Amino acid sequence: MTERKPVGMRFETWVERQIREAQERGEFDNLRGAGQPLPGLTGQYDELWWVKQVAQREHLSLLPPMLALRKEAEELLTSIGDVPSEAMARDLVADYNARVVETVRRPQDGPLVAIPRRLDVDEVVANWARQRAARPRRAVGQPVAFPSTAPGPRRRARWWRRRSDGQR
Repeated sequence: MTERKPVGMRFETWVERQIREAQERGEFDNLRGAGQPLPGLTGQYDELWWVKQVAQREHLSLLPPMLALRKEAEELLTSIGDVPSEAMARDLVADYNARVVETVRRPQDGPLVAIPRRLDVDEVVANWARQRAARPRRAVGQPVAFPSTAPGPRRRARWWRRRSDGQR
């Protein structure tokens, strides 16, 4: 924390002195993004720029619930081989199927969309085993991809989707 502004010193002078001292200490050297344009500057103003930024950062779906579930099923089936255990794969499928049932029971807003199908647990586990067998083995010293601080079964699918996008 910075010290208090001395009495009698102009505010502008005090701030400039703090900036100069920080520059001398090297606190502004090697900053991330130095010399690069600011992200999101496209030249035209968008009133909802912050909404789009939050939706992208939080991986919020702007799709109707039925379409979002169908998309999630495709992503789950393609990335199921990354799940470290059969029990976790079963939990992910059970969680997805429970959300399908819950979504179908609720009244839907928006356009009529085909109802997403529930996934067969045994079929997905067989797919998991095939994908695990086809991928190369990890090296002995290489860390396991699934940390001990992983979220509970209700949020695992979203966590794995973010992880496959390269984000944590």
